[in-house]
Amino acid sequence: MKSIWLAAALAGALGAHAAIDRSDFDWKVKPADDFYRFVNGHWLKTHPIPAVNTSWGLWDEVEAQRQDALRTLFQRVAYQSEPLAPNDPLVAVERRVGDFYASGMDLPAIQAAGLGPLKRWLEEIDRLQTTAEVAAEIPRLHLISVDVVFSFGSEQDSVDSTRMIAGAAQGGLGLPDRDYYFRNDRKSEAIRRAYRTHIERMLRLSGDAAAAADAEAAWRLELALAKASRSAVDLRDPVTNYHPTAPGALSLVTPHFSWPGYFRNLGMAAPSSVDVSQPEFFAAFDRLLVSTPVADWRAYLRWQLLTDFAPDLSEPFEQEDFDFSNRILTGTVRERDRWKRVMDEVDNALPQDVGHLYVYTQFSVESKSRALAMIAEIRRALRERLAVLPWMDAPTRQRAIAKLDAMTVKVGYPDHWIDYGSVAITRTSYLDNILNAQRFGVRRDLNKIGRPVDRAEWDADPSEVNAFYETNLNDIVFPAGVLQAPLFDRLADDALNYGGIGTVMGHEMTHGFDDQGRLYDGKGNLSDWWTPESAARFEERSKRIVKQFDRFVALDDLHVNGELTEGENIADLGGLKLAYSALHHVLTEHGVHPSRTDGFTADQRFFIAFARLWRENTRPEELRLLVTTDPHSPSRYRVNGPLSNLPEFYDAFSIPPGAPMRQSPDQRVEIW
Repeated sequence: MKSIWLAAALAGALGAHAAIDRSDFDWKVKPADDFYRFVNGHWLKTHPIPAVNTSWGLWDEVEAQRQDALRTLFQRVAYQSEPLAPNDPLVAVERRVGDFYASGMDLPAIQAAGLGPLKRWLEEIDRLQTTAEVAAEIPRLHLISVDVVFSFGSEQDSVDSTRMIAGAAQGGLGLPDRDYYFRNDRKSEAIRRAYRTHIERMLRLSGDAAAAADAEAAWRLELALAKASRSAVDLRDPVTNYHPTAPGALSLVTPHFSWPGYFRNLGMAAPSSVDVSQPEFFAAFDRLLVSTPVADWRAYLRWQLLTDFAPDLSEPFEQEDFDFSNRILTGTVRERDRWKRVMDEVDNALPQDVGHLYVYTQFSVESKSRALAMIAEIRRALRERLAVLPWMDAPTRQRAIAKLDAMTVKVGYPDHWIDYGSVAITRTSYLDNILNAQRFGVRRDLNKIGRPVDRAEWDADPSEVNAFYETNLNDIVFPAGVLQAPLFDRLADDALNYGGIGTVMGHEMTHGFDDQGRLYDGKGNLSDWWTPESAARFEERSKRIVKQFDRFVALDDLHVNGELTEGENIADLGGLKLAYSALHHVLTEHGVHPSRTDGFTADQRFFIAFARLWRENTRPEELRLLVTTDPHSPSRYRVNGPLSNLPEFYDAFSIPPGAPMRQSPDQRVEIW
């Protein structure tokens, strides 16, 4: 395959984006000691975290570019009469986005509305007198996407990926993870005290005369739900979190909670099967339903409703929410500008409307074709690796290659856009717009239950700066938002592009074969397609990467959780190896032997681009949260961890045996 970057590289058409900025380096740090700081050290010192952010890195810079582009679009469609695309279906899109944005920027109207748009649900909660009434209120809140107690919606059947079934999963917590309720360190205890005070203040703002007592009641219920919840590590196991249950058997799990009543209040027929992902959680909820006073349930439901919508309410609620959720929990110093917050809300509510406008103005067909060509190169590299892996036996190898060949690719934007024409959007009520959009989203999701899977559908916002592997679909998704410089740069040479976005492409592809992805076949079905011998060899290698990352210290005495981050660490290492192989195939195929550029060889530029990809300053509070909840390792270790296992990196930077950036042969990990 001809390199899509070859012409630019041969012509020397390298612009400012394509160059390596040597001033970003910390030349006092040796590559063999800490490659992350060698490449990024000076940049980290000279790019403090903005007051409104919890972190700042390369991905944040791309997101800021996206936000600036969207702001220009939003301002135009909200306040200018001339449409972007006259006589085009986009005119209706522009009107919805413009009216929604204008309503969110109308602070006097939001202040005047107060809790008015939530009055219906607040009054319903206040009237609850019996356990049956509490149970009936749960689905009413679910219909506006307030996931009290548990979440419910459609999901692909894990063992029959052609159909959509119903799924119910643990939830209902206000802190980021169950571990926040139980850790005994001083920081965690301080967060819990602040959280209980925050609940009380929010309830008092809503007019609750018994705010102090009700806050304690809501806290006790959350604590009980947290005790019944599985850990983030346990939730990673797809086998133990799959429990399809016939409607008639649901009462065996929750004898006091009426599932027929729940479905009736959702306005849907009983599904043929419900995946009750964590049965022990639902059994605990059922006990709490009858053992907890109704007054405590009222306090909990009121609190959950308020905290869900607090960022979109009048200024006192918004500020109280920011003080805890951002200042205390993540260390953010200052709230983001109003336009950014409103823009994000519109994006969350109407993601494909926003994505449609973004793609229309910011993304080209050429960019899509170039990204597809790079992905094809990386797929070829993985196919070659699978064909020769010494630890994989022939039957498993054959099935692995079949899964790779079946993997589909989504780049840029969907072929068909979601139609939000039935969502009532006005310029007069911001919260009503949000409620209407959330009702639409919930109803659209529920309507999928019992239907065949639409494999062409996009769940992603095309403007999103992110990439995905979807296990049950066996596809990788690269929205237009992530295919922007400097992540994906049309002016850059192959080394920088494959070291940057190419490693992300390889990362997502590798997810199909990580500790979770390998449990699914080429159709996306949960299936044990490995021989015991190959599975054992894989697990031996993956356990080694868990031990490696367990040793890394993220903050103070807080270590990286190797089990929680196992899949992402496997994907980082695999993506790096695949992108490197793809780069050399491209260069060799065309007989290109690039000379040094910016003082570095092609291999060095590749690894520098990889290290630059994850540069990031992070607030301590945010880092503590991420180590607890995020399956990705901290940025420094996303670079140094994989590279320390790679002989090609040792050669590129002359890393000697015994150096921190070189694993000993007995500790080195090689999977894909």
